[in-house]
Amino acid sequence: MKRALKRGLLLLVVLGLAGGGLGAWWLTQPLALASPSVELSVEPGTSPREIAQGWADAGVRAPPLLLYEWFRWSGQARKIRAGSYEIGPGTTPLTLLNKMVRGDEAQATVRLIEGWTFRQFRAELAKAEALKPTTATMSDAELMVALGSPGRSPEGWFFPDTYAYSKGASDLAVLQRAHRAMQRRLESAWLERAPDTPLKSPEEALTLASIIEKETGQAADRGKVASVFVNRLRIGMPLQTDPTVIYGLGEAFDGNLRRRDLQTDNPYNTYLRAGLTPTPISMPGKASLLAAVRPEASKALYFVARGDGSSEFSENLADHNRAVNRYQRGSGRGSAP
Repeated sequence: MKRALKRGLLLLVVLGLAGGGLGAWWLTQPLALASPSVELSVEPGTSPREIAQGWADAGVRAPPLLLYEWFRWSGQARKIRAGSYEIGPGTTPLTLLNKMVRGDEAQATVRLIEGWTFRQFRAELAKAEALKPTTATMSDAELMVALGSPGRSPEGWFFPDTYAYSKGASDLAVLQRAHRAMQRRLESAWLERAPDTPLKSPEEALTLASIIEKETGQAADRGKVASVFVNRLRIGMPLQTDPTVIYGLGEAFDGNLRRRDLQTDNPYNTYLRAGLTPTPISMPGKASLLAAVRPEASKALYFVARGDGSSEFSENLADHNRAVNRYQRGSGRGSAP
């Protein structure tokens, strides 16, 4: 009985597709699906017959033999590309095959936010939908080797953006794209640097940009925030910025920065050490990269948060102290006191 049914279906396909009529009609009819969307991952080397069976197993309610004979008769069976595919209501046998021949894969996205640390980057990738955790067991050092940047700290070296990927892709592939994107963005920004910048290398520009990213509350203030830090670098004045101290505390930071933290020396304590931090402290976006290399022209050396996301800038300590009293009510510190 089953063998007779298969022969009947095959005859339907061969005669219908060759001569039009019922076969041609079937090709343009929506496939019945077991759920609103059906997904299938086609691995390299999978045969057309296995692909047809795979769709049937995944939830396409059509005889796999019928699908297979359509793939074969079309002459495009061997052009089907490996990848992850998703179909929904309205998909016909014709559009199903076209999708696989074009390599029109199902896409997911992961968003990497400006100002995040690399640890946050990795955590976001780890929970991204259908992203293969290739790097899950790698240390940061091992990961950078895999990306072709051995010996480099990963902090700062990944461009924050929204990355689309095929379901089932490796997280290493996403990291590779983000790493290359940051290298390109940094190179482009460095070419636009001001002639009198105190920064000596693209790496220093990236580090400063990461600090600017963490200290900018409103985009309109970014250029002036950058000018405060550049002005301080020019005269050898410590940057004195809380985010660097917080970064140096790492997982020990409990959300409350205490005076003793500011008085405890570590390589990232810019209250006790002049100059830039040993590495970036976050992943800066394009605007912060450009602000680092070409800050707004100003003589400001201090700024304090107003409480609404913006900052008050001062050229001398007396004005800054007045601003602190006004906006922090004597109980807080400015970002760069």
